[in-house]
Amino acid sequence: MAQMNMIEAIRSGLDVLMDKDPNVVIMGEDVGYFGGVFRCTDGLQRKFGEHRVIDAPIAEGGIIGTAIGMGLNGLRPVAEIQFADYIYPGFDQVVSELARIRYRSGGDFFSPVTIRTPCGGGIRGGQTHSQSPEAIFTHISGIKVVIPSNPYDAKGLLISSIESDDPVVFFEPKRIYNGPFDGDPENPAVPWTSHPKGDVPKGYYSIPLGSAEIVEEGSELTIITYGTLVHVAQAAAKLVGVDAEIIDVRTLSPLDTTTLEESVKKTGRCLIAHEATRFSGFGAELVTTVQEACFYHLEAPIERVAGWDTPYPHAFEWQYFPGKKRIAAGIRKVMEVQ
Repeated sequence: MAQMNMIEAIRSGLDVLMDKDPNVVIMGEDVGYFGGVFRCTDGLQRKFGEHRVIDAPIAEGGIIGTAIGMGLNGLRPVAEIQFADYIYPGFDQVVSELARIRYRSGGDFFSPVTIRTPCGGGIRGGQTHSQSPEAIFTHISGIKVVIPSNPYDAKGLLISSIESDDPVVFFEPKRIYNGPFDGDPENPAVPWTSHPKGDVPKGYYSIPLGSAEIVEEGSELTIITYGTLVHVAQAAAKLVGVDAEIIDVRTLSPLDTTTLEESVKKTGRCLIAHEATRFSGFGAELVTTVQEACFYHLEAPIERVAGWDTPYPHAFEWQYFPGKKRIAAGIRKVMEVQ
């Protein structure tokens, strides 16, 4: 085991698979010589060469389109989009080509592309460096969507994503690249916990896609969340003093509905939290999933806590972000605690 933050864990996962499989290649803006804007690919070009770690021009459609062609010809490309906010120029390639190749060819062809991209706010990036567009991609049949919340999961899920024959959009919450934080907007200057790193095996391991994790077991309330807000939800539950079962979805598509249903049937109450815009956010799908399966077990309406229905603001970032006090208020509401 080694102590790694999420950046180091992602880099380790890429390193391990590139050693294991010569067909794994990386491409994206500044991923080579510069090592990526967040240094996730630092040193990989020096180790594996310019033909396997490829610096691409600023053309997201070209990056994803080229990756699709690579995948069709036997490679396992990992395409980095520098920020999730910039993935939209390549969106048509994802929807019209990448997601449909296996179906359109009757299973004769596939393109195992993994698209890595940092998402979410909390770094004072404003509206063009803080978006969380995960819900858009879960709507596309043929695409898997993954969002880790800690270094161990980041490496194991990334390895499974790259080895999957289906395309994966792998969102990385940039706010916790260097470690978890409790999301307290009143103290954003000191956001990190005293344990910014986690235990991560140095070698190969994988975590199956489509499996949620029960981060904390509880009996009074189920909190369903993912990414950065896993840590915020933990802090909020402690603030309220409720015995909450906290579930990290990890893979949004395919969704582990069984774990969610079993938990809510046990606790009888449910809160769902995500950073993305509330309207048509992924929380709406989670609410429906729980409602359809657990209606007769619910003791209170399902509560949602999410980002506001506005562009991600720069000056009011911590008002937009669902911090622990906003989630705590949602917990009190669903628990009927005044």
